[in-house]
Amino acid sequence: MDRVSSFDEPLKKLLGGATAKVMAEHLGLHTVGDLLHHYPRRYEERGKLTALADLPLDEHVTVVAQVADARILMFNNGRGKRLEVTLTDGSGRLQLVFFGHGVHKPHKELLPGRQAMFAGKVSVFNRRMQLAHPTYQLLDASDADEATEAVDAFAGRLLPIYPACKQLDSWRIAKAVDAVLPSARDAVDPLPAALREGRGFTPLPEALLKVHRPQTKADIEDAKARLKWDEAFVLQVALARRRYAETQLPAAARRPVADGLLDAFDAKLPFTLTEGQEKVSEEIFDDLATEHPMHRLLQGEVGSGKTMVALRAMLAVVDAGGQAAMLAPTEVLAQQHHRSITEMMGELAEGGMLGGSDRGTKVVLLTGSMGTAARRQALLDLVTGEAGIVIGTHALIEDKVQFHDLGLVVVDEQHRFGVEQRDALRSKGKQPPHLLVMTATPIPRTVAMTVFGDLETSVLDQLPAGRSPIASHVVPAKDKPHFLARAWERVREEVENGHQAYVVCPRIGDDADEAGGKAAKKKAAEQDPDKRPPLAVLEIADELRGGALAGLSVEVLHGRMHPDEKDDVMRRFAAGDVDVLVATTVIEVGVNVPNATAMVIMDADRFGVSQLHQLRGRVGRGSAPGLCLLVSEAHEASPARARLSAVAATLDGFELSRIDLEQRREGDVLGQAQSGVRSSLRMLAVIDDEEVIAAAREEAVAIVAADPELEHLPELRTVLTALLDKEREEYLDKG
Repeated sequence: MDRVSSFDEPLKKLLGGATAKVMAEHLGLHTVGDLLHHYPRRYEERGKLTALADLPLDEHVTVVAQVADARILMFNNGRGKRLEVTLTDGSGRLQLVFFGHGVHKPHKELLPGRQAMFAGKVSVFNRRMQLAHPTYQLLDASDADEATEAVDAFAGRLLPIYPACKQLDSWRIAKAVDAVLPSARDAVDPLPAALREGRGFTPLPEALLKVHRPQTKADIEDAKARLKWDEAFVLQVALARRRYAETQLPAAARRPVADGLLDAFDAKLPFTLTEGQEKVSEEIFDDLATEHPMHRLLQGEVGSGKTMVALRAMLAVVDAGGQAAMLAPTEVLAQQHHRSITEMMGELAEGGMLGGSDRGTKVVLLTGSMGTAARRQALLDLVTGEAGIVIGTHALIEDKVQFHDLGLVVVDEQHRFGVEQRDALRSKGKQPPHLLVMTATPIPRTVAMTVFGDLETSVLDQLPAGRSPIASHVVPAKDKPHFLARAWERVREEVENGHQAYVVCPRIGDDADEAGGKAAKKKAAEQDPDKRPPLAVLEIADELRGGALAGLSVEVLHGRMHPDEKDDVMRRFAAGDVDVLVATTVIEVGVNVPNATAMVIMDADRFGVSQLHQLRGRVGRGSAPGLCLLVSEAHEASPARARLSAVAATLDGFELSRIDLEQRREGDVLGQAQSGVRSSLRMLAVIDDEEVIAAAREEAVAIVAADPELEHLPELRTVLTALLDKEREEYLDKG
């Protein structure tokens, strides 16, 4: 068997169909290589008992402990039987319970003094922690001689505890790993020998053996250091090759022109650009002037003026004879961008029209819901070159859309677009157009290096002058209902002072397609008050109109409304005709109403940290200070409340993104960019391993510069090919 194919061997060949099916469905493990890269989460020392004193409630746990006593109890007039087993480890005690037919086997096996590994979900009964019907494996043999041999064999051994699931416990995974471990010898080592020796790394086959079956704690550290490096290095090589390939593509240089559209626009600005905006604009103009495509990520705080920077880049491209397209994730946002850009440009956005500037250009909007005549005119303006700037949704990507000379693509909120969508728009240029990707979700440097390693990064961290501070507070609606009543009073006060407010809910509440409707929801809430469905726009709007905000103009905005209706509501809100807008997260990005000063986010614990930060950025955009109230029924000591307190405590998006990353699994954060790589990060922690990522990037860049095709590094090429099949290679390429 050749070296790569042993890692590609399906697990069902070695483990049997049932186990392989569970591994595939619940753990995402399909091949021998997948299982060998399923690393232990932690290790138990043989004979050392897990601390029972601090077991987490409601979580699946694995404990190694000793049976203190076991007794059978009868209940239900002798018809029912229950086995209660008490475990001890010196730090605390834990009760196990088995019912009915499930008592026979444990009753025979779990005798006082026996030691075993137990797995189950921690619950509380009669104020005592317990595991109900845990699965277990005895760790000692019944025969005395065998027991001695077992102790000798395992003395000082570290027991790996694997990330497991309800259907497959850690020790069963350990047995499966034993079955495939011989294949570790066939691992293809991606690190060049000089790099491996220079940094003193363990060879890969040895690292895999050490991580799964360590003899000492030093073995674990050795293995982790090596495996972390591999993950960082292989990903950075893939990204460095993409960057190198981009520099080999031809693109039309778009050099700024004196006394053109950009200069005319700058001259009419009623404010001066921030230092940050000036600096980032220069970086972009330098990129646009080169003859290979710009690939730049522009990230900045909510309200830092990214749209202004993007617009100046688009104007520079129009000056140089090209066209620019801005891709927005929603119709609401596309319309908002179109409205704000045409307002900022004034007569410069009316090129070729009566009263327009002779230096101007047409700025057109293209969305899926436009009328036929408007759509036909927009398409005509693009193909003839009349329109220098187009703003649209995914409608821009359709085959019918042709450009005269597409020079720049600006993608707003990168994470909301599939890679294929972005690529389809880029393919409409005669040559690859320049690409500017914007995101308002600040990304820590390490994540940017890992996820967007093929993009140069610009950061806007200054807010423009005139932006007002935003005060944020958590409103504990369950513990202190009068706080919620006060929140609605504050909204009313803001409106009385001539301002407007948003109320954000997680759900729309149109029960037509929410199975079961109100009756089912009511029943669920009665059975378990903690399991009520998220609050909904339509229900909250009705409650507010008839209660706390009676007499005010309250309107709704959500994704299922007709686009014309959405645009009408947004226009009236922007014009000040609507006092309170009750909406879903459709207002999360880019919506700009300077007169809106207050925001109440209902069930705030149901949103992510970055999303809350985005939403909050919709207020405080004018001269009056902003107020954001995070309403939650989560318990004071819960992680959800801790998350909300963190959001309330800082307006620094970069700080919040670090908190977000520490609280979530890396894969969630890395999202699609990481799913382009078959083996997502298992050992590398993007925040904690900043130094590893930076060092791996440095080595990767040097290696690719010297040998772009990796001709002298066949092992590294083999691993990259296995990791990035053709489809994934293209995925990274497009990203």
